[in-house]
Amino acid sequence: MVRAHTPQPVRELTHFVGGKPTPGTSGAHGDVYDPNTGEVQARVPLATRSETEAAIADATEAQRAWGEWNPQRRARVLLRFLQLADRDKDSLARLLSSEHGKTIPDAHGDLQRGLDVVEFAAGIPHLLKGEFSDNAGTGIDVHSLRSPIGVAAGITPFNFPAMIPLWQAAPALACGNAFILKPSERAPSVPHRIAELFLEAGLPPGVLNVVNGGKETVDTLLTDPRVGALGFVGSTPIAAHVYATAAAHGKRAQCFGGAKNHLIVMPDADLDQAVDALIGAGYGSAGERCMAVSVAVPVGEETADALVARLTERIAQLRVGRSDDPDADFGPLVGRDAVDRVRSYVDLGVEEGAELVVDGRDFTLPGHEGGFFAGPSLFDRVTPDMRIYQEEIFGPVLSVVRAADYEEALRLPSEHPYGNGVALFTRDGDTARDFTRRVNTGMVGVNVPIPVPVSYYTFGGWKRSGFGDLNQHGPDAIRFYTRTKTVTSRWPAGIREGASFTIPVMR
Repeated sequence: MVRAHTPQPVRELTHFVGGKPTPGTSGAHGDVYDPNTGEVQARVPLATRSETEAAIADATEAQRAWGEWNPQRRARVLLRFLQLADRDKDSLARLLSSEHGKTIPDAHGDLQRGLDVVEFAAGIPHLLKGEFSDNAGTGIDVHSLRSPIGVAAGITPFNFPAMIPLWQAAPALACGNAFILKPSERAPSVPHRIAELFLEAGLPPGVLNVVNGGKETVDTLLTDPRVGALGFVGSTPIAAHVYATAAAHGKRAQCFGGAKNHLIVMPDADLDQAVDALIGAGYGSAGERCMAVSVAVPVGEETADALVARLTERIAQLRVGRSDDPDADFGPLVGRDAVDRVRSYVDLGVEEGAELVVDGRDFTLPGHEGGFFAGPSLFDRVTPDMRIYQEEIFGPVLSVVRAADYEEALRLPSEHPYGNGVALFTRDGDTARDFTRRVNTGMVGVNVPIPVPVSYYTFGGWKRSGFGDLNQHGPDAIRFYTRTKTVTSRWPAGIREGASFTIPVMR
């Protein structure tokens, strides 16, 4: 049934600075589309350098008092935020879905994976405990403190409007920092709503500011000396630029880029389980995930033939629909440019000689011809020299690269320029153990297609997928958002030994 569509008034969005909505003054704005219809649903202001600097100044001032709150008190704000987010989870998921295009159940997952990190960060009284060594030298004690950086910033992508901002902001706030969030202008409403909920939870005004913008805003955050740490998630070229620029300006940075995640299917694998994994991880969220599986690697021709046959059958059953359609398996892409990019890559794969088994280029949703929809595509007999294998497509396109044996299957993800995630499907424990130890990627799943670690471990890829020594969430986040101070103390009780001109040693 085709749903009747009535255009809605265009909403005017704002920044969120100093604990209140703040209209933009630059006159520049970005359009926020409804991916289901292709219509503009909102306008988001793009901040100038001076507007961004004002938000930094506000955060710098607010952080002084926030950093003096004891960790238990800060944790209570996070716990209250969790209650409020649970209260509003349905409206948040609908809002997220309406701007990004992922289905509402997928939007709930986006939010929940972010809230998992808030739960972890609420343990900050324990996580900030330092170390103590009694009598490290005669009458000398040594202990360490973890102190906040001051002001941190996050530049987050359109494809996870709740999860990534919470992955960055929650640990930063828990550690006593102020945080400036620069969300994607494609999906800005949920980040703004997150800031409002933190304020309602008791976060002091100015400790979390949201500034929308483009290159000028990003450059300001990268160069302003009051910002001490910065996180980024996006494409690899920009991740590399952000990391290098931040380092050149004396900031610590964690920057995450693109991916080309492989799923290896061994001959002994449960093929039904592997097909389910590839369908969900390859086409869920229309492939707009940095952890999407975009390469299937069956080992052996018999395995490959069976896998491609079952994938073809299952893809024919997929339902592409509106993001708010409860029966849809996945919804639209985020923008017309995304659709054009996906189609151009499918064209390229055909030109390169890959076998296009399922062609999703001409898909349209009846009644929503202006929407940003792309059907699922499947390539077979893709080779490692092809661009559709080397480059991230970020859409509902799955490539099958046939491997003759286990060693070839292991080499493919290990030698690929990206090193985000990989999965192995097998029933053999020896094979799984060897694979997890030898494969050259940052995150590994065994019979798990999307190996996103739980919140108390860290998330991060290797090679061109990640820049920086410390990853997102888990213990690395606490290290990233704090500085270590080590104190060596002595109370000599009247003993005087005279001046020493040699380096001190502990005896």
